[in-house]
Amino acid sequence: MYQKITADIIEKLNSICGKEFVFIDSEILKEYSKDETEDLSYIPEVVVKPKSAKEISEILKLANEFSIPVYPRGGGTGLSGGALALYGGICLSLEKLNRIIEIDEKNFQAVVEPGVITQVFQEECEKVNLFFPPDPASRGSCFIGGNLAENSGGPRAAKYGVTKDYILALEFVTPLGDILKTGARVLKNVTGYNITQLLIGSEGTLGIITKIYLRLIPLPKYKNILLISFNSTEKCISAVAEYYRNGINPSALEFLEKSAIKAGEAHLKKKYPNSEAEAQLILELDGNYREVFEKEIEIISEVSENFGAVDIILLDDINKMNEIWEFRRGIGEAVKSISVYKEEDTVVPRYKLPELLKGIKEISIKYNITTYCYGHAGDGNVHCNVLKMDMSDEKWNEVLNEAVEEIFRLTVSLGGTISGEHGIGLTQKDFLHIALGEKEIELMKSIKKLFDPNNILNPGKIFK
Repeated sequence: MYQKITADIIEKLNSICGKEFVFIDSEILKEYSKDETEDLSYIPEVVVKPKSAKEISEILKLANEFSIPVYPRGGGTGLSGGALALYGGICLSLEKLNRIIEIDEKNFQAVVEPGVITQVFQEECEKVNLFFPPDPASRGSCFIGGNLAENSGGPRAAKYGVTKDYILALEFVTPLGDILKTGARVLKNVTGYNITQLLIGSEGTLGIITKIYLRLIPLPKYKNILLISFNSTEKCISAVAEYYRNGINPSALEFLEKSAIKAGEAHLKKKYPNSEAEAQLILELDGNYREVFEKEIEIISEVSENFGAVDIILLDDINKMNEIWEFRRGIGEAVKSISVYKEEDTVVPRYKLPELLKGIKEISIKYNITTYCYGHAGDGNVHCNVLKMDMSDEKWNEVLNEAVEEIFRLTVSLGGTISGEHGIGLTQKDFLHIALGEKEIELMKSIKKLFDPNNILNPGKIFK
């Protein structure tokens, strides 16, 4: 269906981007063939690094003319294969569009390009007491453009929401090469369809974002972390909804089961407090008044004790809090270092978390698989890693998809869905029908066809 890249096409790309930004060297192609999704690798035929929306527009027009697939790529930190060049073609890296154009302190807004690293942007905002809350585990290397493509969340989504909640407007290039703008730099806007929000979470299939207009909020003055350990996973996860019912609104509320903590200790070579406990919560409070914290800590302690907490540790030193977050962000890599794995990104209403975790462990026993669970309990988003361990290749290939499908069906039956923040991409598209009906999927395919009639932008993702 697609044409191969020829020497003539390479010359045309050279003329668009400059020869120094067009790469066909095998080592570079191999580097851009992967992201952080398991062991998947699809080698593009060429990597290009455009520097402007105009160059991206010309690349896409060229791709349409010669039927060449184009795969937009951010920081390469994706977990669903969303940026992988499934059919070869052009890997379009956005790393050169990396300017923080403006931080508007008066209106609490910013303008950035998609290649800005999330943590770099957050730290620049904090210098002027502004806050961009979304904080995926990969924030030190992921791009803001990728955060939009996947509608990233992270721990602080529990209180502050996800990436979509901070986007006012966009500049983007359509799959046909038109440069368009959506939204406006205002807090209210009902002027036609909300194309801005349609693009967010579309996983690079509907357009390539080239400029982002962001909403910021004031940076909270104070933070505390409570480490709450339990000798029962069920009681630990059951306490989560009760904190909220008692008026607590944590800025983050993370769940870690013992196996995940032990994996982190082994991989990071660091000790975690109370690591022999069966399960733990990281509960972060933030705000502007320390006296409020005192009352909230009292309530949290009472609720925790009612659910059988064995220890509560209060951290108010910024260095100790950063160490805990560094450990938490390293859990994913730690678990993946153990064996061949498959990571799932289930999300349910908070009060259904105990049923989800119980069901996952029952499915684990049924299929004789190993699962490590951890994640964003505050918003019901649990990352479930299925590990091969010493299971034979034959048995692994036989049971993996059945087990994953059963986990997904359980999740949907509890009012949840099959991806909270990692996207569908390449790895989950076979399971999309579990969460969405035929009519819903057909509507989405129709939208894709309207935006991308030649199916050249990130083909092979989301839909079978």
